[in-house]
Amino acid sequence: MNSAPSSGAPGNTWFFYTLITVFSWGVYGILLHKGQVAMNDPANGRYKAFLFVGIAYFLTAVLAPLFLLMGKGAAFSGYTTPGWSWSLIAGIMGAIGAFGTLLAFGAKGTPAAVMSIVFAGAPVVNALVSLWLFRHEIDFSKVSPLFYLGIFLAVAGGGLVTLYKPTPAPKKAAASKPAPATTPARV
Repeated sequence: MNSAPSSGAPGNTWFFYTLITVFSWGVYGILLHKGQVAMNDPANGRYKAFLFVGIAYFLTAVLAPLFLLMGKGAAFSGYTTPGWSWSLIAGIMGAIGAFGTLLAFGAKGTPAAVMSIVFAGAPVVNALVSLWLFRHEIDFSKVSPLFYLGIFLAVAGGGLVTLYKPTPAPKKAAASKPAPATTPARV
């Protein structure tokens, strides 16, 4: 498989950065759901929340790299068609995923169920798409059966977490006060 050029970071720095992603994507669904609900607009709350996801993407995915590139004196030329087109497709897929998450919440999906399916299913999709994209570079006769077992376990784990997630206790109904006793009117 092709690998990306090294960033020059020593040792296991990549693992630290990976943990940042695990944490940020791990809280993503629940925070997105809270934002949608906090809009106090059952009909349009998910669209309003998605608008702010877009603003956040602009701030972190447009302005931040722009300032980093400017700070490093990087040239704003030399963008290859495959480089920018694959990157653009990746960004579109990320935005579609965020929107799909909000639509799932709007269709009564809970963050625990939706995100369990997303985070169990996404690695499986990633593995299968990677196999397809690099199919000419992989000797499939040497793929370990544990790889296929891992795919099965990811799907099974996501299903089990979704089916057996803890659910909040039902809210207790407010104790109703009995109607005051009436005394018969005297004639």
